Amino acid sequence: QVQLVESGGGLVQPGGSLRLSCAASGRTSSSYAMGWFRQTPGKEREFVACISRDGALTRYSDSVKGRFTISRDNAKNQMYLQMISLKPEDTAVYFCAGERGVMTAVASQYDYWGQGTQVTVSS
Repeated sequence: QVQLVESGGGLVQPGGSLRLSCAASGRTSSSYAMGWFRQTPGKEREFVACISRDGALTRYSDSVKGRFTISRDNAKNQMYLQMISLKPEDTAVYFCAGERGVMTAVASQYDYWGQGTQVTVSS
């Protein structure tokens, strides 16, 4: 089994920056593709970004492309989401997830999930 724990959320002003972290324990993190998703009340979980097992491939949703950067450090069992130029519509609970298969943007295909960290963008 794999346990994932997110951290780094908080309150920031529009245009600000924030970095989220996801710590993995259990099996070696390099065994899984990873992703970031976000969710607000009344909405379905939304894809944000994902990254391949070796970190060579990444994919972003159109809404965050150019502003967010996903990365991972397998030696430290860590994954990150660097967010810049934050907008109020980025406000959500952000989740990290791991998948035994190939990198994907589909939430239902992920096998492991963290509990989420709140990001609020407001003036």
